[in-house]
Amino acid sequence: MISAQAVKELREVTGAGMMDCKKALVETDGNIEKAMDYLREKGLAAAAKKAGRIAAEGVVNAYISADKKTGVLVEVNCETDFVAKTPEFQGFVSEIAEIASQGSPADVEALLAMTKGGKTVKDMISEKVATIGENISLRRFAAVKTDGALDAYIHMGGKIGVLVEFKCPEGAAKDANFNAFMHDVAMQIAAASPKYVYQTEVPGEEIEHEKEVLRAQALNEGKPENIVDKMVLGRISKYYSIVCLVDQIFVKDDTKKIKDVVAEQGKALGGEVSIVKFTRYEMGEGLQKREDDFVAEVMNQAGK
Repeated sequence: MISAQAVKELREVTGAGMMDCKKALVETDGNIEKAMDYLREKGLAAAAKKAGRIAAEGVVNAYISADKKTGVLVEVNCETDFVAKTPEFQGFVSEIAEIASQGSPADVEALLAMTKGGKTVKDMISEKVATIGENISLRRFAAVKTDGALDAYIHMGGKIGVLVEFKCPEGAAKDANFNAFMHDVAMQIAAASPKYVYQTEVPGEEIEHEKEVLRAQALNEGKPENIVDKMVLGRISKYYSIVCLVDQIFVKDDTKKIKDVVAEQGKALGGEVSIVKFTRYEMGEGLQKREDDFVAEVMNQAGK
């Protein structure tokens, strides 16, 4: 039995019609991942990457040092969107990011053990839980120290956050044009959601899986088998232009790719400029949201 929720979830991820989604789930015994491939093979969905479930409340925030050599991206979750939007909570998340920048915490436990003013981050969270009245959890963070330069971008008040590292000539971080370029790249990552920087980073098994889907898609379109392989190569190039940052069209100038803009910066600065790596957090991705509504919560607390 295919549930309406499964059909709804598949439809949200692929954009395919409701009946097509239901048929795909029937054909794949309710497996969402396989149903996505089924729809793509039939030409009914164009999704090149799988969307995570965006569920929990909270904030993604960042800290960048004045010299742009140290940066932190952090996600802290709470129970309601109301609390997440308050200056008190957002300021608290910023404080945690700044604390993380002061050392080199290896994981969340190490960051929770870091101190400020004699209190650990764990203790600070406990105190904030007591004053705010909601459970708060430090979910994840990325901390980077570099010889190049870092920039961050926070979108929609903390719904999406990006931390990106650049290799660049010494002193480049003081250049206004280079700073604008770094911020443009960070915004591009937030908007276009690439998975990798370069084609060489894409795992071989991911490419092989994509080729299989694209080949089945072309055959289902009735294309002659002798030209299908050439079509697949062309479509793989399009796939790279979606999942690889440097191959994406620059959102501020559709006549250029990101790698063209990077090359222009290197020429302007008289030295090598490259994008080293990035971290992109979308608040709550992969977490299960509370399903109970406000009325049900009140009734539960009243014991009814």
